[in-house]
Amino acid sequence: MELLERKKCLAQLTDWLRRAIEGAGCIALLGAEAGIGKTALLQEFANAQLGARVLWGGCDALFAPRPLGPLYDIARQTQGELLAAINSNANREVIFAATLNELERSQTLIVFEDMHWADEATLDLLKYLGRRIQRTRAMLAVSYRDDEVGARHPLRFVIGDLPRAATHRMSLFPLSEAAVAQLARQAGQSSTDLHRITGGNPFFVTEALAAVADTVPVSVRDAVLARAMRLTPDARQIAELACVVPGKTESWLLEQAVSFDETAIEGCLSIGMVLADDGALSFRHELARRAFEDSLSQSHRQLLHAKVFAALSARPQTSAARLAHHAAGERNAAAVLQFAPLAAMQAASVGSHREAASLYQVALVYAQEVAPDERARLYEKLSYECYLTGQHERAIEARRAALEVWRASDARIREGDALQWLSRLNWFIGRRADANRYGAEAVLTLESLPPGPELARAYGNCAQLDMESHELESAISWAQRAIALAEPRAANEILCDALGALGLTRLIAGDASGWADLERSLRIALDGNLQEQVASAYNDLSAMAVSWRHYDKAARYFSEGLAYCEKRDLDALRLYMLAYRARKNFEQGDWPAASEDAEAVLRHPLATPITRIPALRTLGHIRIRRGDPQAEAALEEAWALGGATQELQRVGTLAAIRAEAAWLAGDREGVLRAVQPAYEMVCQRRDPRMKGELATWLWRVGALEEQPADIADPYAQEISGDWRAAAANWRRLGCSYECACLLAWHGTETEQREALEVLERLGAAPAAQALRKRMRAEGVRAVPRGLRTSTRSNRLGLTRREAEILTLVSQGMRNSAIAKRLFVSTRTVDRHVSAILSKLGVQSRGEAVALANKAPVLPDR
Repeated sequence: MELLERKKCLAQLTDWLRRAIEGAGCIALLGAEAGIGKTALLQEFANAQLGARVLWGGCDALFAPRPLGPLYDIARQTQGELLAAINSNANREVIFAATLNELERSQTLIVFEDMHWADEATLDLLKYLGRRIQRTRAMLAVSYRDDEVGARHPLRFVIGDLPRAATHRMSLFPLSEAAVAQLARQAGQSSTDLHRITGGNPFFVTEALAAVADTVPVSVRDAVLARAMRLTPDARQIAELACVVPGKTESWLLEQAVSFDETAIEGCLSIGMVLADDGALSFRHELARRAFEDSLSQSHRQLLHAKVFAALSARPQTSAARLAHHAAGERNAAAVLQFAPLAAMQAASVGSHREAASLYQVALVYAQEVAPDERARLYEKLSYECYLTGQHERAIEARRAALEVWRASDARIREGDALQWLSRLNWFIGRRADANRYGAEAVLTLESLPPGPELARAYGNCAQLDMESHELESAISWAQRAIALAEPRAANEILCDALGALGLTRLIAGDASGWADLERSLRIALDGNLQEQVASAYNDLSAMAVSWRHYDKAARYFSEGLAYCEKRDLDALRLYMLAYRARKNFEQGDWPAASEDAEAVLRHPLATPITRIPALRTLGHIRIRRGDPQAEAALEEAWALGGATQELQRVGTLAAIRAEAAWLAGDREGVLRAVQPAYEMVCQRRDPRMKGELATWLWRVGALEEQPADIADPYAQEISGDWRAAAANWRRLGCSYECACLLAWHGTETEQREALEVLERLGAAPAAQALRKRMRAEGVRAVPRGLRTSTRSNRLGLTRREAEILTLVSQGMRNSAIAKRLFVSTRTVDRHVSAILSKLGVQSRGEAVALANKAPVLPDR
């Protein structure tokens, strides 16, 4: 793991050591909680020292601390006088003097680690050296757990006696949410809730990422329980009660549930618990609390939860979520069914949809004896919350359970609505045939009953399905029928969905009136706080803005929509928007940002086929334009995820990408094979953008029999022969690659040089190389050289610097260590590593190393 957010600390330590070496010896005190990274920081700092000798000693958590433990470690490193003094059992004055002589001998960094476990003699040594350190050229770094050094701890008194002029203090803080998210990305895992659970403690973060999902890591459990062994019976009673209470245990609850005194509270604080100003007690880290709770027997946990539930239920202001938690811990079925659904509704209303899903799941554990219709409604609510948070398989499972109940009770309207939802959910995970079957069955069931909101929802679902397959006239008809049923009934959720399908369909067909439909859907959803519909509207608006190449408008919708989704746990639609933002960035020439967004989608554990497909397409397209390996693998995966029934939008987009790959390879027949089937399909539909893009590829290889009438610019301009107007249009849109290609193929020498500069800046190696070849064939002199020979000869397409960095990564070196080795900044190495992962088509350093091990990384010189 990278040592994150410690650069200022390293700089400060470096400055203190520099001044010590110049003749102002000093002590550096590093006090922080366990697991915060004191040792990692000091090791990183020590490894960077070239001009100073490093001596390292530590105290151990023994029942009887070893006298002068750190000094024994150090004496073995120094040999000579100090080792002789210790081995001869000399009195401590002789040993202390030998230690000081050792420090006076040369420039030294000396580390006393874990001084909270120090014996009395070691503490006296610290005091002795502290009073004399200024006459040395040494820095003594002392680390300790400040949460275990209370007001009466012996180390506290020693620290208070150290000379202020020679003593520096440093506190290490937990990692920020951004740093935790970066570590999660490097581990290929989601960072959702990780910062809250770990409190940003690097040890807990590292162990949680390495553990099985939803379990307390064994290493964390062992560390927590080892500290808990020191508790007195009274202190343990307090800690056991607090461990079943997430968050803070209020002082009134402690007083009511257990008997305690100040000594017992101090004992709890010594194991890392925290006492707030209002007297509330809590564990510093959620993982520590869970580890302590897991150590209790089931019967004892139930007893504690029952005690807490009884106390909380007597207070009318207690939240339903808190009561549900302790009712479940007590295994009180009636109380769970009373409070869990209520808490879930409250959570959903404020955008906490993951919590809502968890609460409904808890309620269903105890719902086997309730009335069937009540149980079915719980399944429906669970399904909806899982749908919003991207847990589509769980959503389908819950909706099927509800469908079985409705069919058994002959509740036809509810049955039809469940079928509609199963259609929608199956479409989201790429099961188009199942989506069609459930959708048709829903309409058939509901049309046999008096019309109502459920039928309107089923019509809207059919509109969505037909829109995706470019059955545009049918989609518009279904959407209008849905609107006609929903609007008079003020069924605004259904109305928003139908307006979304109508607006999308019109915009695909090139009808700008669709913008008004989508904007109206967004307004209604925002006014009604319809969270799913708000997110869907932002998603539709941003995706179509990219399709119409209204990039400024798209940027605004992405910014607003992603912020809205992140705040409300709407992961499914957030990932879809990220995938389309990747496309926007790609089309505008920001390929690193596009790669980052696409890879974020692909790494996410809740990414479904619907979100993975556009991310894979964009990633494959970037690799094609860069000439990177693994491009076809991304496109193959995107195609496979589409299933047996491929929608036209996916077929056409992949055809255009593969046509470009064939064109860059000089494969005219490959362009035809990629485009012809998709072009024939799109000619039977109305999609000016897609038809124009595919027709242009046919025109470029001389296979377009006649120019289609209903295609969009700049494609229509290029096919008509006005390539300059097309290039100017691409330039205006901000699509620098497309503009450069037209200048390269048709322009003057000056324009070709401009194009070459653009292609080089983008990293579009295949297009740039083809342009150089063309320019030389046309007799152009002094054509700028392209990539170095070493890059072209590298099997993985890496530059020499990238290959060198990958070699060092394979040796287990961190980015910071690589930066020191190569005399560059860590940020520079970060960028190189990101580029390497993108070029190789992998998501982790380990995968990159595995790929590199199959063949030499560095080319021959």
